[in-house]
Amino acid sequence: MNPSRRSLIAWMGLASAGCAGVPSAIPSAIPSAMPSAIPSAIPSAVPSFVKSLAPTGRLRACINLGNPILARLDGSTAVGVSVDLSRALATQLGVELELLIVDAASKSVEAVSGGGADIGFFAVDPLRSKGIAFSAPYLLIEGAYLVRQHSALTDNAQVDRPGHRIMVGKGSAYDLHLSREIRSAELLRAPTSPKVVDAFLAENADVAAGVRQQLEADAARLPGLRLLPGRFMVIAQTIGLPAGRGELAERTLRAFVEQVKASGWVARALARHSIQGASVAPAA
Repeated sequence: MNPSRRSLIAWMGLASAGCAGVPSAIPSAIPSAMPSAIPSAIPSAVPSFVKSLAPTGRLRACINLGNPILARLDGSTAVGVSVDLSRALATQLGVELELLIVDAASKSVEAVSGGGADIGFFAVDPLRSKGIAFSAPYLLIEGAYLVRQHSALTDNAQVDRPGHRIMVGKGSAYDLHLSREIRSAELLRAPTSPKVVDAFLAENADVAAGVRQQLEADAARLPGLRLLPGRFMVIAQTIGLPAGRGELAERTLRAFVEQVKASGWVARALARHSIQGASVAPAA
């Protein structure tokens, strides 16, 4: 058995026993800059925990480009924290990695809940829990509002008023949250989160809602825009797998997430990709 798999099994034991101890560093088999593919190291007798997470012999990871904090395209290659985490998990399982690239959270939900992918990267939301089992959060991301420079709005609390129209990415965590919380304003929906600001301008909406980093990039790209101070929500980002994979798969994933948080690996990934507006989630 390779060292990284032994480490994961050890972590599973700690997690199931409720032990507070954590290793000082993530196993050396998970490098800080990982290649685009990791060769299979599955032995002839595949452990049941590997089969539970990667039943096809590959770890099929769905990568959503709709959240720039987690992933983006570098040319034709997907890069980012979620890509690195997928490679790290595949390394620990000793299997090859297969990436399924989508442009919206709703497509990632469909892929994982339908069994077309083994893992995906999601904001926790009750509507998504019907077909997906979530790990504890590994990352916390701020949701923010953007307005025109001349807008009379100066505070998040002023947004939910009659006559205001809020543009949000269809099916995103922000859409799900605001659909429950907004009482007086009207919600408008762009096809994906990266297209929110363009749709906000095209439809003359009053407010754009989304990932702080995406909105900051759009405000720098386009003149006459500003963000409202503070945040209207904090999103807990998790790794999810198809519901029904069983307790063994869920325990394996939970152990992996706690390991990469406690070791400082997630923090280093954020720094490596120059990500701001996100922080490592506390231990579960």
